[in-house]
Amino acid sequence: MTDAILTRQSVRKFRPDKLTEPEVTQLIAAFNAAPCGMHQTDVMQASVIKDDAYLNKIEDACDHACYDAPLLFVIATKADSQFGERDASVAAENIMVEANSIGLGSVYVMGAAFSIDKDVALKKKLGIDEGYKIQVIVSVGYPKEKPEAEDRSNRYKVTIK
Repeated sequence: MTDAILTRQSVRKFRPDKLTEPEVTQLIAAFNAAPCGMHQTDVMQASVIKDDAYLNKIEDACDHACYDAPLLFVIATKADSQFGERDASVAAENIMVEANSIGLGSVYVMGAAFSIDKDVALKKKLGIDEGYKIQVIVSVGYPKEKPEAEDRSNRYKVTIK
């Protein structure tokens, strides 16, 4: 298993520095490489937000629940997709693992996604198609500080038979 998976931790304090275009491109590639339920490749979309005006609108709409990160992946799926939340979560994990592999921090944000999904005008400005539901936001940036390591070796119950 790669270090990028095992060492990934949620980062909630970001430096204001913008990501480079190659970094953004790598994260988009990770999003596009995500599997989806029943191989339905037309059920998910992402808006990659790096413009300060849009970042501020999102932060204001969700009471700064995206931690003022310099880049947000707003991931949406067709509202009637039975696997939408799962598909978005798998894509989010790809983004977060790739971010960690290139020295970036990230955090999985659901509460803000629900808040923003209710704002039809903002969704439209973000490029989210009608009929899509925002499932999750991934906040990405350069960590302001390194998160304290935690032992996750026995985090969940595992049964082997």
